[in-house]
Amino acid sequence: MTQSADKFDAETRSRTMRAVKSKNTAPEMKVRRLAHAMGHRFRLHRKDLPGAPDLVFPKSRKSIFVHGCFWHGHDCARGARLPKANADYWLAKILRNKNRDKDVQQRLKAMGWHVLVVWECELRDKMELKSSLSAFLDIPKMS
Repeated sequence: MTQSADKFDAETRSRTMRAVKSKNTAPEMKVRRLAHAMGHRFRLHRKDLPGAPDLVFPKSRKSIFVHGCFWHGHDCARGARLPKANADYWLAKILRNKNRDKDVQQRLKAMGWHVLVVWECELRDKMELKSSLSAFLDIPKMS
């Protein structure tokens, strides 16, 4: 079967989608490296917490989720873009992800946890990300 630049056969698409990671993604690793460089120590993907947050700071009861803009339906340009193929499926999937994210955050807050969501598009500006992490983790801003 031939493939055009923007269309894949079912097997190729399936293989591509299976390869998408949910843990230790490049955006998550960027946030982890920055938080660690700022002197913070954390736990990863605690399964005993709703949604298994990407970074968990147990002493301060703070958690961070690093969300991909497309997968979690962010309102940026990348998050607003939907695939042309199978659009109904993707729209429903992203809506389920958004609803699950909202539920997880509410459950964590009800348990006394503070939650920060870092969007993939926010990783472009390292100083702004550092400022956001500092504000959330209650530490003085570092130069």
